[in-house]
Amino acid sequence: SSAVHHIWWKVAGARGWAKGKLCSDVFFDFTGTDNGEALPESIPSAPGTLPHFIEEPDDAYIIKSNPIALRCKARPAMQIFFKCNGEWVHQNEHVSEESLDESSGLKVREVFINVTRQQVEDFHGPEDYWCQCVAWSHLGTSKSRKASVRIAYLRKNFEQDPQGREVPIEGMIVLHCRPPEGVPAAEVEWLKNEEPIDSEQDENIDTRADHNLIIRQARLSDSGNYTCMAANIVAKRRSLSATVVVYVNGGWSSWTEWSACNVRCGRGWQKRSRTCTNPAPLNGGAFCEGMSVQKITCTSLCPVDGSWEVWSEWSVCSPECEHLRIRECTAPPPRNGGKFCEGLSQESENCTDGLCILDKKPLHEIKPQSIENASDIALYSGLGAAVVAVAVLVIGVTLYRRSQSDYGVDVIDSSALTGGFQTFNFKTVRQGNSLLLNSAMQPDLTVSRTYSGPICLQDPLDKELMTESSLFNPLSDIKVKVQSSFMVSLGVSERAEYHGKNHSRTFPHGNNHSFSTMHPRNKTPYIQNLSSLPTRTELRTTGVFGHLGGRLVMPNTGVSLLIPHGAIPEENSWEIYMSINQGEPSLQSDGSEVLLSPEVTCGPPDMIVTTPFALTIPHCADVSSEHWNIHLKKRTQQGKWEEVMSVEDESTSCYCLLDPFACHVLLDSFGTYALTGEPITDCAVKQLKVAVFGCMSCNSLDYNLRVYCVDNTPCAFQEVVSDERHQGGQLLEEPKLLHFKGNTFSLQISVLDIPPFLWRIKPFTACQEVPFSRVWCSNRQPLHCAFSLERYTPTTTQLSCKICIRQLKGHEQILQVQTSILESERETITFFAQEDSSFPAQTGPKAFKIPYSIRQRICATFDTPNAKGKDWQMLAQKNSINRNLSYFATQSSPSAVILNLWEARHQHDGDLDSLACALEEIGRTHTKLSNISESQLDEADFNYSRQNGL
Repeated sequence: SSAVHHIWWKVAGARGWAKGKLCSDVFFDFTGTDNGEALPESIPSAPGTLPHFIEEPDDAYIIKSNPIALRCKARPAMQIFFKCNGEWVHQNEHVSEESLDESSGLKVREVFINVTRQQVEDFHGPEDYWCQCVAWSHLGTSKSRKASVRIAYLRKNFEQDPQGREVPIEGMIVLHCRPPEGVPAAEVEWLKNEEPIDSEQDENIDTRADHNLIIRQARLSDSGNYTCMAANIVAKRRSLSATVVVYVNGGWSSWTEWSACNVRCGRGWQKRSRTCTNPAPLNGGAFCEGMSVQKITCTSLCPVDGSWEVWSEWSVCSPECEHLRIRECTAPPPRNGGKFCEGLSQESENCTDGLCILDKKPLHEIKPQSIENASDIALYSGLGAAVVAVAVLVIGVTLYRRSQSDYGVDVIDSSALTGGFQTFNFKTVRQGNSLLLNSAMQPDLTVSRTYSGPICLQDPLDKELMTESSLFNPLSDIKVKVQSSFMVSLGVSERAEYHGKNHSRTFPHGNNHSFSTMHPRNKTPYIQNLSSLPTRTELRTTGVFGHLGGRLVMPNTGVSLLIPHGAIPEENSWEIYMSINQGEPSLQSDGSEVLLSPEVTCGPPDMIVTTPFALTIPHCADVSSEHWNIHLKKRTQQGKWEEVMSVEDESTSCYCLLDPFACHVLLDSFGTYALTGEPITDCAVKQLKVAVFGCMSCNSLDYNLRVYCVDNTPCAFQEVVSDERHQGGQLLEEPKLLHFKGNTFSLQISVLDIPPFLWRIKPFTACQEVPFSRVWCSNRQPLHCAFSLERYTPTTTQLSCKICIRQLKGHEQILQVQTSILESERETITFFAQEDSSFPAQTGPKAFKIPYSIRQRICATFDTPNAKGKDWQMLAQKNSINRNLSYFATQSSPSAVILNLWEARHQHDGDLDSLACALEEIGRTHTKLSNISESQLDEADFNYSRQNGL
């Protein structure tokens, strides 16, 4: 009976009959029914072989919600069953087909099962979902390979998008691309201008290195828009396009031959030229540096024509009754190819008037000779008297002129000022040249100085003498002597000579802040710090905070203080203040150390917090660990400054997160803090904000331009704005950023492209130079240069020019001034893009972007250590916090401190997308995060923006 057969199979399995592999604790009803229908016809004692798999199950991916089918085929096989994740699949879920192998006569059995998405999602184990086939024959069992089943997906956002590049020709281009996370891993393809790139056809391009695109030697044809395409069996994703520009820097051609001297004789000049065409700049490449024209002096000897001396006396009468006289061509003699004298060099005539008696002189010859000698004496006496009279007259006139003159110098013609000037074209895209002289500019001959040095003076004393004196207010009775206009044009430095009377000199601005009178022993440089003007010593704001915490903001300064929830004990409240020192910095730099931020004070100092608070301080460094060593310093109660930590160091007492424009510091004690930097290389860069303000002078025809170079911190620029408002200044152009290198080269500020027939600038004032140390160690004091422009007529109301601010061998910025000098027609440019002064103090939940309920769930999830590392460390990593994690490990709730740092960092950011993406990536398997949806975060962000007026 079937029951007997069932028992026999179980016993045989328990004894391991015929080396069978059927487990004793597993019993299968091979009949497929419970009523014991027919068992297999063959009996165990019959000869046979173990099952051999003809087809084994393959790894599979579930796409969307479509189930996948796993199959296996074996011979000889009495039964085949699937085992998934260590558990047998019910026989009702199997679909079996049986056939006969004609060649061997053995039974072939094929089995199918379906695996659904729900089955894979419900499985939680240390490895992926897997299935395996087990086949039985007369001699035992065989097992197939394990086939894994995974849910296929491809995320939307690339882990790293390619970034645009500007590279010189023949330079290397590397575009990085990290495709979105996906299963199976996405394959990457590169597009150039929407066309696929085939690296096999172009040996210069390699796309095999970790999905990156490498162009070994850039060609002009490689310019274009590059896109990274990622695709797997689920979807395709496109990265952001990266624009690659291959530029060509200009190169000079060879010099031409020197031209002939421009004058036939005397002192002149020769010139030669070259062009920026070898190669010509292309695609924004830099224009050639240097001069396109060179001039040298030349002196040609002038030809001198000969001239006769006076005739000699007549010789005595010869026996032939003739006498002679001669003259020489020596007054002067001909030189340098000059013409010889024209005419005869000797002359003869009869000496007896025709009455010639040989060997005996006539009697009448003696008398005429005596008469002739007497007349010659009278003639010479008259000429001598005339010469004496003329000499006396000249001496008298000269003495009279000297007695009437106050000056012992000559006034030369104005052509002497312009004769030696030359114009060079230094048009450039990347680096401009502000040292240009305009030969068409007419000089002012009323200047009370003699100048023979370069136009841009490095000596502050010379700057003052040129800018504070009559260059702005010329006096009618002062004369100028120019020693060498040619030396001025070539920039040959000499001592300046000063001639003239002493006159009082005042600053030419039409405001109440006139500079003091200059005296010979008390000279103030023209380039002034605004600290000489009345300013506030500090900015200050306060707020009352309790257990719920809040945020204290210093309007328009970039300085803020975040008090976390729970940092202040319950039922307690503190009045917390924050201030910025606007006076002379108390932190004195040592050696090469530079102050990079304002001095920020927060208090009260005796207040104790249970959770670190976040202080945000702006800085002006171009952050790079290769070029800067940045320190956080704190002022002690004795007024001394001590180092708290280096930004790159590991510390458990505080934490510094350095962003491009601000530093976010986690602290547990209040006090006065500041950031300092020590440049490691000459490539260390300070970021300067350059701006130009303008206002009318008390003289209705004059207009004053003031150019500021300040540290790129909002509080430094706010101080400039405050002073300019006090002086009636108007911002004429949006401020721009200038990268100032620590390479010891000075800063030049010049005014260019002034309309020649509408405006004019005083001579020698179009360019000013500031020494490197004044800019690099400015200690956040606003540095400015002033220029005075004069209209030709009162009808001129529009002003257009360029302000060029450049560092020698460094960066350059151009401020384009286009304004109306009439206040009614002037377009107003706002000082700050966002005014946050309406909410200086925010308390309670509205001060935080992340709602407290969501914050609690995040902390409860990530504060618990996780074997896979999906804890607070990954939360920090996904929020770009990769350094000094030991600090967070010492906190009672590391996740809460990380979220506080995120709040301080993203105060003015758009939304919570970055946090939502981080939670989505690391919280997929956390059931505690499943109820934090993206819509909840969006709603929280909307409420925060509405409450804070964003």
